[in-house]
Amino acid sequence: LQNAELGKRAPRWIRDNEVTMCMKCKEPFNALTRRRHHCRACGHVVCWKCSDYKAHLEYDGNKLNKVCKDCYHVIIGCTDSEEKKKKGILEIESAEVSGNSVICSFLQYMEKSKPWQKAWCVIPKQEALVLYMYGAPQDVKALATIPLLGYTVDDTPKSADLPHSFKLTQSKSVHSFAADNEELKQKWLKVIHLAVKGETPECQNE
Repeated sequence: LQNAELGKRAPRWIRDNEVTMCMKCKEPFNALTRRRHHCRACGHVVCWKCSDYKAHLEYDGNKLNKVCKDCYHVIIGCTDSEEKKKKGILEIESAEVSGNSVICSFLQYMEKSKPWQKAWCVIPKQEALVLYMYGAPQDVKALATIPLLGYTVDDTPKSADLPHSFKLTQSKSVHSFAADNEELKQKWLKVIHLAVKGETPECQNE
């Protein structure tokens, strides 16, 4: 919702399983802090610390509702200048980059000898040579970024369990990925083969 509409219209609620961290302070949800709250103004999933605000919402008959810190400031008309400080590179929201990306999908990811994990991978249009990895599609902070330029691509699967895998290597860093099917793997490879050479890939999200 646009700022002007906050509190005037009911928001779309982001489902609990679409995020792995508070959408405001980026605190990961875990067994201890698993209480997830919804901001009644923007619909974002936030932790208890960030939902400790109340504001009168027009769409709910001006009743006091739980809202997040950002919406609270907007609704009561107080701006927080510090909030406007530039976001760090990892703090670009996944939904923001996914909506304007060359390619995005879930991939299995493995670094060194750690276990495989599922990651939401995105190559944004405005940074078509960087691969962003998020825990989930709605997360507000990337877990990692890989600048693709100069990497070597090895697309021969090493394991029969993950036949659609490929690997990116550069000196000592090795990143292994696996797609759910061959078609998705080829889409990613098409983009990555260009990006490692410093060429801007075509959009694959159609």
